[in-house]
Amino acid sequence: MATKIIYFTVNGRPEQAEFPVTCPAQDVKDLFRSAAEAGPHDILKLYNPKGNIINISPNLEPNKPNTCYKLEVVASGCNSEPLGVELAGALGFDLSSMEKRLKGLEKKILIEAGTTPAVIYEMKKQVDSFREKLESVEHLSWLGLFKDLSEGAHKPSPFYHKKTLHKTKEECEHMLEKFLQMSSLEVSEEVRQYLKTPTFDNWQWEDAEIMVLLQVMYTDLDFIATYNIEPEVLQQFLFEVYRRYNNIPFHNFKHCFCVTQMINARTELALRYNDISPLENHHCAVTFDILEKKESNIFRNVSPDQYKRIREGIIKCILATDMTRHNEILSKFKSILSSFDFDNKDHRDVLMMILIKVSDISNEARPMEVAEPWLDCLLQEFYNQSDAEKLEGLPVTPFMDRDKITKPSSQTGFIRFVLLPLFIELANLFPCLELHIIDPVRKALDYYTEMEKALEREKQNRAPCENGFKGKEIAVGQTSAPEASNSDTQ
Repeated sequence: MATKIIYFTVNGRPEQAEFPVTCPAQDVKDLFRSAAEAGPHDILKLYNPKGNIINISPNLEPNKPNTCYKLEVVASGCNSEPLGVELAGALGFDLSSMEKRLKGLEKKILIEAGTTPAVIYEMKKQVDSFREKLESVEHLSWLGLFKDLSEGAHKPSPFYHKKTLHKTKEECEHMLEKFLQMSSLEVSEEVRQYLKTPTFDNWQWEDAEIMVLLQVMYTDLDFIATYNIEPEVLQQFLFEVYRRYNNIPFHNFKHCFCVTQMINARTELALRYNDISPLENHHCAVTFDILEKKESNIFRNVSPDQYKRIREGIIKCILATDMTRHNEILSKFKSILSSFDFDNKDHRDVLMMILIKVSDISNEARPMEVAEPWLDCLLQEFYNQSDAEKLEGLPVTPFMDRDKITKPSSQTGFIRFVLLPLFIELANLFPCLELHIIDPVRKALDYYTEMEKALEREKQNRAPCENGFKGKEIAVGQTSAPEASNSDTQ
């Protein structure tokens, strides 16, 4: 069986690890944890020779002793700033220090006596039990390391309420401080895997936590190594993206892509971009404005040719989220599907646009307890816009008018005529998606169809009562009028 040999240092001490190329990811991490003599709650960080953090996985590139990696053991999540300081202060001792002293005592006794006394095992058991109790406390799960990842386990907050449209300077500074404090903590393998599923529940995560999870995704996708991104530059980039999103119900930092049209109002953006995808063009401009700054340019270490290709891809992806181009992009994808070639750049570009579109409007593929609050937020944003347009005497987009659409009617048409056709075509290329995105969307269609029928039945049941009441009013009016007329005649 083929194996890999990885050379690295721990506290300046040279080490090497050998494992099969097919070794499970967790086994590789356990191997490095053992080499570093790290505890189960200690956090490991592996750096390449350039000083960039890389993922500890079976995909590690084999190296030589003169190009060895650097492995660091940092404080465990339970004792990290700022939580660890508060916790240690409240308890009067540092739990990690106690664990390390106990481990040292065990090692010393084992060397001198040749066996570990039962009392040591009992002490370890008590410390582990105490740590478990601490970590099970809800307020300690602020990084999401101990969040409940089961479906439907909580009731999410349906709206994104903020007092101000634009983020205040204080709000941004607080979020950056919180993000930087969290960024050094390790995210569990369970959460990493959860991130890759359509059932991921965004409502459990604060904005600072989302930035940490984005940082994890950059690592797991090997973007950091591929583009030689320094950790502090990535953190600044993610913060700049967060900072520039407004506090609105739907198209906020959590959603990340904005597709709302505002052309009717002849806004500054619409005029600037000649009514052609104004918000999408604006997002492109903001993106490259962030990348113009050295401290937040995550592509500053790539070649000019690489950057040119990256820029082209970013622009295509962002502009593809404009729903006015939906039919155009989907038709193009359908026309090449039967002869799709992954080696063909034009084919890959169209697929890239399809994938970003699917990601952009994929809420209904998520569990209902995740998707429905997003719909509530979207409708609230649509209603806010249409109300403002009415006040200004501007034409109102029908699907945004609170007087013309209902929650189920907005979804049944959207799912039937937009989502399903798009998802089905993508599943023709990737059949495995049938289970993950098409089945949940069909269930969502059934759910909103039943809701629409229920509203219609309620409306019909209410109609006879209203008509009966009106009928009595008319009858009274007709009776009183002739009497008055007769009286006048007499």
